[in-house]
Amino acid sequence: MNDQSGGDLVQIVIWSLLLIIVTSFYIGAGVFSSRSPRLRNWPQHRYLLFITGVLSAGAAIFGPLAELAHMDFRYHMISHLLLGMLAPLLLVLAAPVTLILRTVPPAKARQLTSLLRSRYVSFISHPLTASLLNIGGLWILYTTGLYPLMHESLWLRILVHVHVFFAGYLFTLAMIYIEPVAHRYGYLYRTIVFVFALAAHGILSKYLYASPPEGVTKTKAETGSMIMYYGGDIIDAIIIFILCLHWYKSASPRKISAAGT
Repeated sequence: MNDQSGGDLVQIVIWSLLLIIVTSFYIGAGVFSSRSPRLRNWPQHRYLLFITGVLSAGAAIFGPLAELAHMDFRYHMISHLLLGMLAPLLLVLAAPVTLILRTVPPAKARQLTSLLRSRYVSFISHPLTASLLNIGGLWILYTTGLYPLMHESLWLRILVHVHVFFAGYLFTLAMIYIEPVAHRYGYLYRTIVFVFALAAHGILSKYLYASPPEGVTKTKAETGSMIMYYGGDIIDAIIIFILCLHWYKSASPRKISAAGT
């Protein structure tokens, strides 16, 4: 076994253990908190959402798809959709922060709540900030020399993967309020920000179609850009549906009350 193969094996083992530990903690917290007579059972579908989200992220960072993504822009875009869009959406819907708050002792829950209300968390979870971190990060990745560099440096690649995931998670968290947040912004405001972010993502995919990143052939860039454009639209459509559904539900009681008077 050469050094490269050995390094790849170590990465796979480390990432696998990390994802197994995270998943085990989530399942354990759900089972433990469900035993409390004061709380309802943790919904079964959230276990499925969390596990699927973890598997989506895992497929993007190690294994066959990750190997192909390292060499082929088309598979890189599939990896991007899994790590930066689908996995964050599934994990937000799984509500891990809510699960932690109902599992830990009250004193720890209050400390975590204080952290969630801090200026830093409020700033990075603001819809505008989250959009800039998410979409702005992608523009920097693909329109500068960062994309070819990440394939030459392991640590830079890890850093990019971490940013793509957490930026996508923050963006989803800022658009649909599944988890508790310190400052709730209105539906219209979030919708406007989301529309601009969606447009920026679409413009980037069209830009890459015409101007491939360094080292990417035109054919692969065109296919990869189409994957980014249409695949992103599918996931964004789910976020739009959830946002509109929440908006409708929030307005429904007022409509019923007005009709009654």
